[in-house]
Amino acid sequence: MSQVSLPQSLQTGLPITALAPMQDVTNLWFMKVIAQYGSPDYFFTEYFRVNETSRLNRNILAAITENDTGRPVFAQMIGESIPDLVRTAKELCNYNIAGVDLNMGCPAPRIYRKQVGGGLLLTPEKVDRILGELRQAISDRPLTVKMRVGFENTDTFYKILDLINRHSIDLLSLHGRTVKDMYHGPVKYDLIAEAVRWVNCPVLANGNIYSAKKALEVLSQTGAAGVMVGRWAIGNPWLFNQIRQALRQEAIAPMPLVEVRNYIERLWQTPEAPNIPERARVGYLKMFLNYIALSVDAQGLFLRLMRQAQTEVELFKICDRFLLSEETKTLALEPYQGV
Repeated sequence: MSQVSLPQSLQTGLPITALAPMQDVTNLWFMKVIAQYGSPDYFFTEYFRVNETSRLNRNILAAITENDTGRPVFAQMIGESIPDLVRTAKELCNYNIAGVDLNMGCPAPRIYRKQVGGGLLLTPEKVDRILGELRQAISDRPLTVKMRVGFENTDTFYKILDLINRHSIDLLSLHGRTVKDMYHGPVKYDLIAEAVRWVNCPVLANGNIYSAKKALEVLSQTGAAGVMVGRWAIGNPWLFNQIRQALRQEAIAPMPLVEVRNYIERLWQTPEAPNIPERARVGYLKMFLNYIALSVDAQGLFLRLMRQAQTEVELFKICDRFLLSEETKTLALEPYQGV
């Protein structure tokens, strides 16, 4: 089985960029939105839940079948039932996917308590069986893994890396925190560097890559084949382009806040928007604004006022006040500290 290789159109000689899979975020619509600002080299779907009664989720499948971004898409699965993981992987291979990705890193307690996602890191023996069966079942597509450095500590880290090698995994996306760390505390980039040396496949470094400068630092520190960015790409959809500019040693073009306002408008206009109550829609947009706001003003006033808004009119009045008042103001190239 050959390792993951970029399509000819993406073979630039630069490290790989990927948008991390994020449940309730990285759907087809968000992929299309972010593609307008500079796509990553790879997309990953939200996870397909796999169990005895599961069927391929139609909405998640649309991110593969209706994707016109020009970028390859990996289909991610989450589960622990081996026959059903094999069945689902085979079904997914009937579609135009870049490969099948196994989620071994989701830190949500409701997920890991079911011994799936990050919970799998507690049972290397189970991981061994799952990867062995999946590897046997998938012969014509890459089989990839997204994981963290451990569950509560890093006791199983090297055991799992050995399994990545034993089963000829084609790409490893590694978040440098434990499952219990969630998204808090320092990222153990030294362990990502260890994984790069240990495994036989390319490694994507993941965890707190909030700017193009940070991406270059992480690539230098870890020797990874590329970076996977999640939450910070929500706050700055131009980030993948900025990373490529930095890798080519070009000046990074800051984005005017008026462009940020246009991005927020796109986020507001979801395909389902007409069917969603205003309060729920405002709440959904705030999920994105929580990240965008961190690079808008150093005092955090936009963030605080935005969180207090209850209606569409209130919310967009605040957006206009901060994003349209000064034409020369730009989105910070990295989030402001202490906001």
